[in-house]
Amino acid sequence: MNGADSRQRRVAAAAGRIVCASAAALLLAFLLLPVAALFVSTGFSDLVSGLRHPLVMPALRLSLLTTSVSLLVVVVPGTALAWILVRREGALSRWLETAIQLPVVIPPAVGGLALLLAFGRRGLIGQSLAHFGVAIPFSTLAVILAEVFVSAPFFVLAATAAFRRFDESLWIVARTLGASPLRAFFRVALPAAAPNLVAGAAMSWARSLGEFGATLMFAGNLTGRTQTLPLAVYTALESDVRAAEAISLLLVAMAFVVLLLLRRGTAAGGAAFGFPSDARRGRERAA
Repeated sequence: MNGADSRQRRVAAAAGRIVCASAAALLLAFLLLPVAALFVSTGFSDLVSGLRHPLVMPALRLSLLTTSVSLLVVVVPGTALAWILVRREGALSRWLETAIQLPVVIPPAVGGLALLLAFGRRGLIGQSLAHFGVAIPFSTLAVILAEVFVSAPFFVLAATAAFRRFDESLWIVARTLGASPLRAFFRVALPAAAPNLVAGAAMSWARSLGEFGATLMFAGNLTGRTQTLPLAVYTALESDVRAAEAISLLLVAMAFVVLLLLRRGTAAGGAAFGFPSDARRGRERAA
């Protein structure tokens, strides 16, 4: 009887492993198949021809410009905001941290509409700006604001995670030795949090690079002015599929490089986004 029960348990365990492995394989195939199809369906000659399309270079230049500016706008105040949220723990900080993450979960079209209602000619701030002759929508500045809106939460998330892991005793020692709060922040807290800050900046930049919906709603799709690489894919689909495929491959390659740098470049920087460090993986194998 015991032998029969043992066989049943082994059969049940084997069946469970097969079901889990099958489910995992199906999901993995679903995630990788579209990307593989993109590479398989685009030959080298098609890639070269597509990258020569007149849409590509203006969109690439604009994307690199706007994502670089938006990254600078996010990192400097985002670091200060994350530090304040961590140092001022309380109900208000928790509510603010939740509100900051809203752009991650709301639909991009809603974000674009919200930006229009805030900065449009009849928006909350746009009306005042219009008196000075400043019109933000459908401009390069609108692209930058849209990218900041959708990408800032990624950096703030990584920065707050880094500062929460910061060893408070180091701060106390620095203050005891006479360092001002500002000096202690720049000399102790900031270097300690640097890996996570770099990871957050990389993820924020990648999110800006891939932004589509909010940019289309708020900035439009004007070649050389507001047409970023994702919008160029959308436009190219109407006239030249090879160009759309080439731009898509370019975006995939850039995103892959960012992920690769996150995994290899920082020992702890990817922790906030689930990228284990090499040391951590070694400890897990040893365990």
